[in-house]
Amino acid sequence: MISLADLQRRIEAGELSPDAAIAQSHAAIEAREKDVRAFVRHDKAAKAQGSGPLRGIAVGIKDIIDTADMPTEMGSEIYRGWQPRSDAPVVMMLKRAGATIIGKTTTTAFASRDPTPTLNPHNLGHTPGGSSSGSAAAVGAGMIPLALGTQTGGSVIRPAAYCGAAAIKPSFRMLPTVGVKCYSWALDTVGLFGSRAEDLARGLLGITGRTEFSGIAPAKAPRIGVVRQEFAGAVEPAAEEGLQAAIKAAERAGASVQAIAAPESLAEAWRIHPIIQDFEAHRALAWEFDQHHDEIAPMLRASLDATVGLTPKDYDEARRIARRGRRELGELFENFDVLLTYSAPGTPPAKELASTGDPRYNRVWTLMGNPCVNVPVLKANGLPIGVQVIARFGNDPVALSSAWFLENALAKSG
Repeated sequence: MISLADLQRRIEAGELSPDAAIAQSHAAIEAREKDVRAFVRHDKAAKAQGSGPLRGIAVGIKDIIDTADMPTEMGSEIYRGWQPRSDAPVVMMLKRAGATIIGKTTTTAFASRDPTPTLNPHNLGHTPGGSSSGSAAAVGAGMIPLALGTQTGGSVIRPAAYCGAAAIKPSFRMLPTVGVKCYSWALDTVGLFGSRAEDLARGLLGITGRTEFSGIAPAKAPRIGVVRQEFAGAVEPAAEEGLQAAIKAAERAGASVQAIAAPESLAEAWRIHPIIQDFEAHRALAWEFDQHHDEIAPMLRASLDATVGLTPKDYDEARRIARRGRRELGELFENFDVLLTYSAPGTPPAKELASTGDPRYNRVWTLMGNPCVNVPVLKANGLPIGVQVIARFGNDPVALSSAWFLENALAKSG
């Protein structure tokens, strides 16, 4: 993978020009795109900007995020050729920081579950995950150092795990979702893919200008609580093996690690996540559902058809349960710096299964709004496995510094 931090250091030292850094990404896309198929559109004329902290950094934008100079097609026939008038605020934040928008990456239709043509860069017979399929695959394949994705259930952390990339789903609303096709306004979260936690920290610093992302270093000896999320069902042996490897490496590196039981309110919140997601999806996609029902991708259409009976009462009760879960989750962080859990149920499913994988280990954290970072751990049969590090709401720097600690610990034990 291409490290954003390494590029920045070389550009600042005068060893690499921003133009040469962008040319490197263009060349990598040319070399790998025909196999991986991560991009809907590659802007071959994209050039480096002359200034800004992210000058020389090529960024891929998930194709549900508006761009003024490239169509935004949302993975759907309904929006084929659709050209927004303006960039989404998060795209403008990147441009103002000096980044180069190098292309639009594939997304499942409306960021739901119907697979894209994108293939897993580690094994083309497997899915890259979804819904941020192209963003995860482009970074995992070493085409670009940074990409934007979104998560409503597990659409940043899971594909990052499947593609062996680092990624952060920041605290809810850290990054604006204006100009991003809405699926669920209470859940949709813009996230970043990079090669390591340091790259994510530098990317967030450049985009947001928040000083708390400046000078992040690996945590010294974090207090880690392991939450296996039994309420989400069983995992494949490879996922448990990945979690065990992360626990052992963290303990050897000086962390205190303790398995803890999740409060019952968290299990309840996990159960009602789909109610909030589907109730809001019916409103966010009301025009498409009424005016273009038969053109909606089949898996999403079936899901919308099946949930048409959800009532405002169901929704309001689900929101009450979510608030209770957030309160009790907050209390867990009085004894731990971060929580550690699975990023996905196992290795990426085979492509012929027509599945982008299951978000069941991600969805409660999206509902809670907490920052989550995927840390690649190992490979099982050549396919990546990741774990996710979760910090208190608003404590994204702690999530990143603890993930960096874990990356270093795993590198030493590897």
